[in-house]
Amino acid sequence: MSRRVLISGSVAYDTIMVFEGHFRDHILPDRVHMLNVAFLTPRLKREFGGCAANIAYNLQSLGGEAVVLAAVGHDGEPFLKRLRALGVDTAPMLRCEDLFTAQAFITTDLSDNQITAFHPGAMSEAHRVSASQAAQAGAAWGIVAPNGRDAMLSHAREFSQAGVPWLFDPGQGLPMFDGAELREFVEQASAVAVNDYEAGLLTERTGWSEEEIASRVQAMIVTRGAEGSVLYEGGRRQLVEAVAVKDPVDPTGCGDAYRGGLLYGLSAGWSWRDAARLGSLMGALKIAHQGAQNHPVSRDEVAARYGALWGTRPW
Repeated sequence: MSRRVLISGSVAYDTIMVFEGHFRDHILPDRVHMLNVAFLTPRLKREFGGCAANIAYNLQSLGGEAVVLAAVGHDGEPFLKRLRALGVDTAPMLRCEDLFTAQAFITTDLSDNQITAFHPGAMSEAHRVSASQAAQAGAAWGIVAPNGRDAMLSHAREFSQAGVPWLFDPGQGLPMFDGAELREFVEQASAVAVNDYEAGLLTERTGWSEEEIASRVQAMIVTRGAEGSVLYEGGRRQLVEAVAVKDPVDPTGCGDAYRGGLLYGLSAGWSWRDAARLGSLMGALKIAHQGAQNHPVSRDEVAARYGALWGTRPW
């Protein structure tokens, strides 16, 4: 049985700059209609990011089989080399020589406020990647995570037509779709995963409650940070415990780490609850490190910690 997981989502560079001051001291509320400010940012770093890449990093590090369905630009070779070095299958990925890879430019001040500009670049062409063709080699699960709008629509349809069970994870892409489109995603999907805020927006736009959405899929998961996550399955609502973190550092990519753990479990045939517990553990590992793909993942350490928390080692 195939354990391949087809991951439709963004691949992006995150350029993070730190302004050693406070935005509030330089942005005048009565002048925002004619804003013209510049911030000196002596600290800068570039990170590998994007939902598909983050999910693949976690899934592959656990020993899973990640296949990325995404597009990069003419500057994408370092990213492709990194994913291949991890063992991720990048064969379906598209390289657009006339575009940049999607990029987020994030300026943070000393109060942790952020000003972000996002350039979609090659992500807008991700619909040219064929989910149907990728599925021909077999797939245990798929996921439609934030990507180009057309890619999310087409990959959802292709997964369903190919008979691949898939997780709908709209994330920050949720505002791109109206109620009818979101209802169609849910009706096609095998499961839904959102955070607490996204759950509110999804229920508002679809007109369905969380319970009504859950009734249309195998399972629905709503993550709530330190409060754990809620799993709806089989008409039941149960809490999946959060994993305690002594010194949280950076929440960026925690949701993707959770999904990497969840999909590992599902592709291995685990129960939803056990898979969600692994997702919770992966989110805790990530939040203790800066960046979305800088946390080390040791299978032995993950198994030992899982066993200590829930009584049984997963492998």
